[in-house]
Amino acid sequence: MRAYHPALNALGLIVMIFGLLMSFPLAVSSWLADGAHTAYGRAMVLTFGAGLALFSLTRGQRRDLRVHDGFFLVAATWVVLPVFGSLPLMGYLPELSFTEAYFEAASGLSATGATVLSGLDELPTSVNVWRTFMHWLGGMGVIVLVVAVLPLLGIGGRQLYKAEVPTPMKDASLTPRIAETAKGLWMTYVLLTVACGFSLWWAGLEGWDALIHAMSIAGLGGFSSKDASIGHFDNLNAEIVTIVFALLAAMNFATHYLALVRRSVQPYRRDPEIPFFLVALLGSVALLTAYLTWFDAHADIPTTLRYTAFHVVSISTSLGLASYDYTLWPMFAQIWILFLGSFIACSGSTGGGIKMMRAIILYKQVLREIIRSLHPNAVRPVRLGAQSVPEAMLHAVLGFSFMYMVTIVSLTLLMVASGLELITAFSAVVACLNNTGPGLGTLGPGSNYAGLNDFQTWVLSFTMILGRLEIFTLLVVLTPTFWRR
Repeated sequence: MRAYHPALNALGLIVMIFGLLMSFPLAVSSWLADGAHTAYGRAMVLTFGAGLALFSLTRGQRRDLRVHDGFFLVAATWVVLPVFGSLPLMGYLPELSFTEAYFEAASGLSATGATVLSGLDELPTSVNVWRTFMHWLGGMGVIVLVVAVLPLLGIGGRQLYKAEVPTPMKDASLTPRIAETAKGLWMTYVLLTVACGFSLWWAGLEGWDALIHAMSIAGLGGFSSKDASIGHFDNLNAEIVTIVFALLAAMNFATHYLALVRRSVQPYRRDPEIPFFLVALLGSVALLTAYLTWFDAHADIPTTLRYTAFHVVSISTSLGLASYDYTLWPMFAQIWILFLGSFIACSGSTGGGIKMMRAIILYKQVLREIIRSLHPNAVRPVRLGAQSVPEAMLHAVLGFSFMYMVTIVSLTLLMVASGLELITAFSAVVACLNNTGPGLGTLGPGSNYAGLNDFQTWVLSFTMILGRLEIFTLLVVLTPTFWRR
């Protein structure tokens, strides 16, 4: 392991920073006197102490991070941070097992939103703040935040950034320096969160509820401070605000950043994903509104449109908030919105799934193969906008898509073998791999994941992290080849 001391040194730094970030819910708890401050204080000391110990023990082996170091550090960070993220939860809720607390923290940091907790309305405000603050950190990626700090300590961050950022075009940078890129993305992320919070407050939510849901929406997480999720408020304006900001969070943050810097809408017009993104969403809203109206799912067409538009956007972008128990809909509608969550979110967004860019590339590759079968000598490159997609990227996308399907089938079979009913098992795996949150059956928005046994809970914890790191980053570390010198 000496060869990985530089990565472990950086991991120690990340854990220390994570411990310091616990001062936010600690301050909230102290200000509101909600009784949870002791849990945060102890968790903060343990987390910072563990990080400091690791950082000190490996300090003599510091050097610039290599490719292996980057993969190892990213995987280790996403596996280790939920351990420390679970400490405040176990500190305040002693009845919560480590398995359940780790699942909750992994769900928070991976911006999934699957929960094992009930009685959210009665929890201290600081506990719900901590849960959604983990969403907010995990949404853009804790690693991208730290990349802006690592260069100051003489630790390079480019390999780290490429392993973490969820996009098939990881070599692209907005600025010449990787730290500046990370800062630009986080500046955009913060502005979006602040705008969302104020908009929810304007729409009628109280201050803390607005902040909690703003962090959840910006990170496309799905945790709420209410058991009934956003439906608790029965507030159409709040639902419209949620839809708008979920759409923005599901777009490429690089596009938002360029639009802000250049003060122009041209970056949106040039983004090849946005037309497909909007057409798929609008088409799905129209289709499901007509379908649910035909089956009299709601009292009238405006009500049907309201619930359909909200859940199509919320589930497909991997947000996961709910205004209604959509498991009461016909199964076709449920499966359709769950399927949308597999590809709607754009690359470089806080959403999950295979990303719209990969879906576009797959679609154009299939179309090219059909044309080639009719015209074998035709030369038809796959293009994204005005650019041709390199063959290496085509192969990478095909490989990722194959592993995505294999992962869903394998983990679904594993969950069924453990005793879970097929639809519930399949929807749980898809919801966790896509970082969506609620599934179908007994895991829909009207219930939670508390009914699963420990084995099933650990499988889904692994699935959430696997989905957040887009499969390959974690699988690379698990291969024997990775550990050979």
